[in-house]
Amino acid sequence: MDSDLSGADFCRFCRSEASSDRPLFHPCICTGSIKWIHQECLVQWMRYSRKEICELCGHRFSFMPIYSPDMPRRLPIRDVMGGLVTSVASAVKDWLHYTLVALAWLGIVPLTACRTYRCLFSGSLDPVISLPFDIVSAENLAKDVFSGCFVVTCTLFSFIGLIWLREQIMHGGGPDWMERENLPVPAPEEIPLPENNNDRINEAPGEDGGEREEGVGDAGEDPLVGDEANWNPMEWDRAAAEELTWARLLGLDGSMVFLEHVFWVVSLNTLFIVVFAFCPYHIGRLGAALAGLTAEGPFAGPLTALAGYVLVGAILAVLHGMASLLRLRSAKKALGFCYVVVKVALLSVVEIGVIPLVCGWWLDLCSLSMFDATLKDREASLHAAPWTLMFIHWLVGMVYVYYFASFILLLREVLRPGVLWFLKNLNDPDFSPVQEMIHLSVWSHIRRLVVSAMIFGTAVLFMLWLPIRVIKYVLPGFLPYAVAVHTEAPVNELSLELLLLQVILPALLEQSHTRTWLKSGLRAWCACAAGALGLRSYLLGETARESEPNPPPHPPHQLGAAHQALVWRDGPAGYEPYIRVSWFPLRLAALLALVSVSLIMASALTLVIPVAIGRKVMALWLPKASEGVHELYTAACGMYVCWAGGRGGALAAGWARGGRAALAARAGLWARRAVRAALAAVALLGLVPLMFGLLLELVLVIPLRVPLEQSPVLFVWQDWALGVLYTKIVCALTMMGPDWSMRRAIEKAYRDGIREMDLKFILTEVAAPLVRWLGLALAIPYAFAHSAAPLLVSAPVQRNLLARRVYPALLLLAVLAALAVFQIRQFRKLYEHIKNDKYLVGQRLVNYDHRRHKQQRSSVATN
Repeated sequence: MDSDLSGADFCRFCRSEASSDRPLFHPCICTGSIKWIHQECLVQWMRYSRKEICELCGHRFSFMPIYSPDMPRRLPIRDVMGGLVTSVASAVKDWLHYTLVALAWLGIVPLTACRTYRCLFSGSLDPVISLPFDIVSAENLAKDVFSGCFVVTCTLFSFIGLIWLREQIMHGGGPDWMERENLPVPAPEEIPLPENNNDRINEAPGEDGGEREEGVGDAGEDPLVGDEANWNPMEWDRAAAEELTWARLLGLDGSMVFLEHVFWVVSLNTLFIVVFAFCPYHIGRLGAALAGLTAEGPFAGPLTALAGYVLVGAILAVLHGMASLLRLRSAKKALGFCYVVVKVALLSVVEIGVIPLVCGWWLDLCSLSMFDATLKDREASLHAAPWTLMFIHWLVGMVYVYYFASFILLLREVLRPGVLWFLKNLNDPDFSPVQEMIHLSVWSHIRRLVVSAMIFGTAVLFMLWLPIRVIKYVLPGFLPYAVAVHTEAPVNELSLELLLLQVILPALLEQSHTRTWLKSGLRAWCACAAGALGLRSYLLGETARESEPNPPPHPPHQLGAAHQALVWRDGPAGYEPYIRVSWFPLRLAALLALVSVSLIMASALTLVIPVAIGRKVMALWLPKASEGVHELYTAACGMYVCWAGGRGGALAAGWARGGRAALAARAGLWARRAVRAALAAVALLGLVPLMFGLLLELVLVIPLRVPLEQSPVLFVWQDWALGVLYTKIVCALTMMGPDWSMRRAIEKAYRDGIREMDLKFILTEVAAPLVRWLGLALAIPYAFAHSAAPLLVSAPVQRNLLARRVYPALLLLAVLAALAVFQIRQFRKLYEHIKNDKYLVGQRLVNYDHRRHKQQRSSVATN
């Protein structure tokens, strides 16, 4: 119905009828009694909901501007120029403000940090005196700014870590020696009982001889019962966080308050440098001098600072003990907190920095013969680039530690809970490394670190050093690996590296079947070893967990069953008893020997099979360059071939269970899918990247690198490999950009995947537009330079110049056209803004034409 019982229309918000000064409008698709609305009611609702569409039908409301009757058809030049000058002045003001913001945060702060750090560690007073002049010096400006950014980042992370450690201590509690108070325990009869003040609950304010202040307790009450008991510091922090936004903090809101924040950041940065770098370094230097030790070389500074932190920790421990004996409670807590901070910092450096670095160097030393290298080579590299070499070894060690921990987690899912009792379970919900650093003693951590280093080192011996010896004995000509760069090879190293990083490894690492196969192999090996040595109860338990019956739990045990399910989801936890068989120590020794032999053989096969397959494939593909190809690429190629063969074999074995007809049907289905995927790959991973890489080569690389008197040589393989990278970058930018047809097409192709691939859609909606535009961009300049231009230009030099510069000229014209279109749109917006500022008197709501909507629907239904 369009009206009520009286026949009059009314507003769906205020339920009022129309009047001469408040007419009703129907601005959306809604019909019936909710069709009509007042403009004032709609504007008020839009301000409250911050929406411009109807909450029921989703139609966007539209308003028609109402201008003053004296508005001319075209704005006068004076008004346009005045608005243009105002806009330019505002833009210049914003540009100056944001330039000042950028100079403050990206220039002053890092430059001050770098030169303050250098001044403090100079070793003399002259740089301290000239520090104000050094800060404003333009010498080595870019280098100092870059170094200062690193210093600021370190201090920022130190500050965040300090705050986070404080929260950990507050929530999890400190160690026992920090929380324990050495106070005499009072006798039971001396403990005061809580005062019963029930008789004073209903007392009037003036019954005690005077009016009591609100929230203030009596003299004998605990002071936390009054105002302070209800005070919540988090409320103050929340209020401050609501007022101080990131835009206001950085100065992006247009105010100059950020200069105060810059001052405080510079001051706190200087304070952190003094406290956490300068003082420990000089304390360590003093301790080394007293001990008669000297540190030289590129790592002398970090080692001295580390020794200083050790001395600071020892001094804090002694001072904490003295404060505990003297019963200085405040000093004891402060010193204890400082000691915990130093201890956690040192343990974090050792576990995150030293242990991976030692593992990386141990891996390198154990694999020298695999790459035909010697200790002298590593010594020369260390002298040439010490920090780079250290970083590479640390990174390799971190990768090794990560995969070792992942393998241990996989073992826990296979073995009986309790077999790996000597290794910490990372899936334990109660495991918190930071809390253990806080509560456990230093000697406990030292024992753990020694055990971890022994386990990591022994595993490297069995997985690398001994397998290399076996390979050299069995296959004398297989090693060493070819890792030298051969620039004369037709396969460019950069292109192969990009192909490896962008195509092969992501496709291999994104598959979850590898972990399933490894788990199945471990389970089969454990079953065979347990059966041969009679240790099934010790290794796997009495029964396999997958075959255990799961009866429905009784109501009292539902909570326990749910908790058990959560525990077993990510791997076993706890301990499970086992049957101790006869000759148990001898059987364990045999098990360890079998583990060692199996580990050596598995590692040797892993080092040989992928590289051998990759060498054969590269020899078939590039027979002349097979000797100079980096072994990283042959290993990646062999691993991918092995994975593809294993995956195909697993699928074929699964299909064969249904019989010959089912196997033929599934094989035909996957053959059709493979053909569709191959055609899509030829278009999206072959033709489009090749055209994209070739276009960028002609537009950017050749004009910048090849002189006019030389002829450019195009390497199709390299252009395609670089085009893969460019295509991935453009696809990522497209997915992050606005919503348009190409983004929707890419999203649909990604959602469909290989199984539900629509080849026609991919070729027509994704590949065809890209090939069309890239083909036009390649063909039109070439046709102009080699067909039309020779008719107008006769000199060979000018023809060569035109042919070589036509593609950069095309790019320049495209950029200029885009800028012109952008400026025209901005000028139109400015013109409308000037007109609205001077002549706009209001806006009127636009009605939706329901009859036209009905006619369109009827015409569509008829067709």
